[in-house]
This record gives sequence, structure tokens and C-alpha cells, in this order.
Amino acid sequence: MADLDNLKAEMDAANLYTEEIVTDRKMGTIHVLTPITPEGAKDPARKPIFTGEIQLMTQMGPLPISFEIKAETVAEAVAKYGEAAKDGVRQTLERLQEMRREAASKIVTPGSPGFDVPPAASKIQMP
Repeated sequence: MADLDNLKAEMDAANLYTEEIVTDRKMGTIHVLTPITPEGAKDPARKPIFTGEIQLMTQMGPLPISFEIKAETVAEAVAKYGEAAKDGVRQTLERLQEMRREAASKIVTPGSPGFDVPPAASKIQMP
């Protein structure tokens, strides 16, 4: 079991946001993160953050993709959603391709993790 005395589960009081979800119930969602003070009032010194979500259907089921939308207002985030979604999907697919290349380039040798040959089968045996 983990040592709970060393667990650091503290929130950053100087970096708080409230979250609202905007959706058209068809394509996806936009999360609006509005900065607030530790007392819960809107923090006008910081700008809101907009993130989007979309799901791609794959052979393994839905793949959720999150991405940032560079915007100042909800209306601007809605207008930029499509292009930001394309960029998010493109970046995700590029990361998946890179992970496939890395996995394919690994050489598995006897004794290394993933080489599932019983110890007796890896020794040369004479009849």
C-alpha cells in the first residue's frame, strides 16, 4: 500500500478556475475554465481557458481527444472549434504513429521483459 503520509494532494490556491461546459449536443464540447480568486470571485487579472473535446470512433471503440482552443470569448471558441479539433486529431494521430514506430523498433532478446520463453526452452538441449 502507498505511504499516505508522503502524499501531496494540495490544490494551488493561486491558480483556481471554475468550469462550465458548452455543447451543441451534436459534435462535441467546449470546457470554459474561468479564473477565480480563492474566495470564489472572478479573477479579472487572468484570462479564461478554452478546451475542446471530440471522440473518434475506432475499431477499439471511441477515442476521446482533448485540445486547447486559442480564444478570448465563448463565441470565438465556438467559431474556432472545428480547426482546433482538426489540429487536436492530427497531433493525436502523429503521437500514435510515433508510439507505433518506437514499439516496432524495440529489439526483444532472451531475458528481457516481454520475451516469454520459459527458462528451460531457452537452453540448447541434446537428445
